[in-house]
Amino acid sequence: MIFTGRGRERFLDAVTGFETAVRERDGERAQRLLQDMYGRFDQAAEDELVAAGPRLAALLHDMPEGPRALTAVVVGACVERGADATLCDLHVLAGLATALGAAGEFCERWAATGGGGLPDPDTGDPEPAVLERAGQDATLGWWLLPRWEMATVAMLNRPSVRTGLEPALRAGLLDALRAVQEASGHDFKCLHYALLVLDDEPLLALHRPTGTGYLLRMTGIGDNFQLHTLLADVLIGGGHVPGQAPSAQEAAVCRDAPGQVPTTGSFNLVTPGGDWVWNEGTPTDIPIVEGVRVVVLDPPPYQRGWPAGRFFPGMTGDLVLERVLGADETREWLGRCAPPK
Repeated sequence: MIFTGRGRERFLDAVTGFETAVRERDGERAQRLLQDMYGRFDQAAEDELVAAGPRLAALLHDMPEGPRALTAVVVGACVERGADATLCDLHVLAGLATALGAAGEFCERWAATGGGGLPDPDTGDPEPAVLERAGQDATLGWWLLPRWEMATVAMLNRPSVRTGLEPALRAGLLDALRAVQEASGHDFKCLHYALLVLDDEPLLALHRPTGTGYLLRMTGIGDNFQLHTLLADVLIGGGHVPGQAPSAQEAAVCRDAPGQVPTTGSFNLVTPGGDWVWNEGTPTDIPIVEGVRVVVLDPPPYQRGWPAGRFFPGMTGDLVLERVLGADETREWLGRCAPPK
């Protein structure tokens, strides 16, 4: 999130004034001070942003939907600069839930009034004909959803938020998002993938060519491109299986280093049932068998390359080896697996 500044006034002065305007229901003044916060953001000191994030988050439930979403973006930006996400996340997630419900209603009303391609919420304010067709609240839900996506991903970049997220809340948000995805044809991929990120998750990898198995643990991995590179780093780079290991830089950008660098695939990731696990998906595509996600590593059928890195640049990821399976245990697991399709 990037804001451009105008002047060196203290950011917290605008925050304090904004708090007062919101609590006094002074919409015109609140709007002006919200713009001031945007304008002063890049000049703000780190301690101001750390203090401002939770204060602004606490205001969200008292605000109209438009300013609420714009303020949530500021909250997310504060979290990216060091504010405690655990003091902000529930306020932001509540706003996301409201926006998803309204966006779902927008899609239903759009379909019921003739259908057609949905308007792009990134093209300025909604046209009067859109508001007339779907209603203001539903239209705002659709129009503001990208901003809630931005703010929510900033929260979910933090492992403390992901691990503290109640399973029922995560499942409810995913269900509401999938309903919007199906009705609209928009994927909202960043939000979807962020809600799917696993932490402290066991992964059993069976390397079929060598008949060896490995119990690993993954955290903060945004997609299977990242997982694939880290599997090669741990298993090939660790000397457990043959192949061309990723470079130190290729592995680092998949953990916590900035940027992307080219890499080449070392495996074909396959489910125990024999289906491919696509790099474009997420680790949740790997099925759970007897309480652990199980992936089979076959030779790549053709050479595949991609930019090694993290789907979420603000999210630290890791994959660690916990133990090497014994030969009998590996043979038993592989015996349950279908041959590759």
